[in-house]
Amino acid sequence: MPNRGTLSEFQSYLANRLAASSERGVASLLGVLSGSEYWLLDLSDSGEVVALPELTGVPLTQPWFLGLANIRGNLYSVIDFSVFQGQEATPHNASARLLLIGTNHGSNAALLVNRIVGLRNIDDLSPAPQQDYGTPPDWAQQAYTDREGRYWKQLKVEALLADERFMDIGIPS
Repeated sequence: MPNRGTLSEFQSYLANRLAASSERGVASLLGVLSGSEYWLLDLSDSGEVVALPELTGVPLTQPWFLGLANIRGNLYSVIDFSVFQGQEATPHNASARLLLIGTNHGSNAALLVNRIVGLRNIDDLSPAPQQDYGTPPDWAQQAYTDREGRYWKQLKVEALLADERFMDIGIPS
């Protein structure tokens, strides 16, 4: 890794490391904690992770829609992923992060999560049956357990962005 340099050099270095991992057959997933649940996202879908900036609220929207965030001149719709799933609100503290998920799919969407857990190798996880009651949504069909016994759901970002409920932020009149 370069000792000193520009952000572009670091990004180039990181991209090369990820490409090398892919060539070796190592499939990495980004792990996040949202509410009390662990989630996995494909690195290609996970986008950028940023500290929670100031948010601008939008009236007459669902409680899980927190508003808009200006990230380097681009507006992102911010969703509290925990509240969206029917859990408690994510605390706005030092470990909370915004995960910019929609950029690769033509949407400026961001999920507020409790914290980033780190990279996980799919080879270190075992397929697990869903623990939810009822049928999980299209964007959460796969589940895994790790060696420590933690239960992980895999988030399919493209399916989440296409979900009718996710896209309908307005409160019905």
